[in-house]
Amino acid sequence: MPRVALMVVVALLAAAGGYFVAMYSAGSPSAPVVTTTPAATPAALVGQRRPDFTHRDPTGRAWSAADFDGQPLLLNFWATWCAPCVEEMPMLSTLQRDLAARGLRVVGIALDDPERAAAFAADLDLAYPVLVGDTDVVMTGQRYGNRSGMLPFTVLVDAQGIVRWTHLGALEAADVRAHVAALD
Repeated sequence: MPRVALMVVVALLAAAGGYFVAMYSAGSPSAPVVTTTPAATPAALVGQRRPDFTHRDPTGRAWSAADFDGQPLLLNFWATWCAPCVEEMPMLSTLQRDLAARGLRVVGIALDDPERAAAFAADLDLAYPVLVGDTDVVMTGQRYGNRSGMLPFTVLVDAQGIVRWTHLGALEAADVRAHVAALD
């Protein structure tokens, strides 16, 4: 992707993230009340216990962070309208297939419409669960250190529930694999 186009995409994602954060901060009557102090930067949570979350998959099943206790967890916050998110999802699916025997669980958390996210995940034949939401996903991202609300945002949690790595922006497969390998 040309550099100028990438800068435009990043600017649009920043604006969209800011919009969702502003919407939530303004207090929508249907928005859940969450009392938390998000970390100052994505890296600020590294070395700390992972925050809890509960989100639903497109079928309505509720999943929480505790469902993945005892195994390494790679959380990837994404949206169907986020070009870098879309580009990295096949790589994340391959990573899940390659490292499942080592216990790694990749989980996508989409800031999106459940039907759209489900159709998109099915088209890509993702090898990992996709959870969806709106302001609740923004708030979970904030609790994990993503104050900007930009996407994609990725967090690696070890089997003991300690955050070991966070990354804001597009992922490189070799970088992700190196961080997962460092968990051993």
